[in-house]
Amino acid sequence: MTEVVIVNTLTGDVVERSQTDAEKAQTVADIAEAKAQDKAAAAKAKARQIVLDRLGITADEAALLLS
Repeated sequence: MTEVVIVNTLTGDVVERSQTDAEKAQTVADIAEAKAQDKAAAAKAKARQIVLDRLGITADEAALLLS
């Protein structure tokens, strides 16, 4: 069970409680979205490297050409 800890830095009060079902669902959705974004970024980087390899230039050289 995942716990939520809320700390009031002004008073020092600490509240610990279990996540609600909505919070659990949001956590699962956030993790899935992060994984999807990582996968998309990796695919984009791979495609970019394929193009650079075909052109026979490095990423630094491409950056110079595009700047």
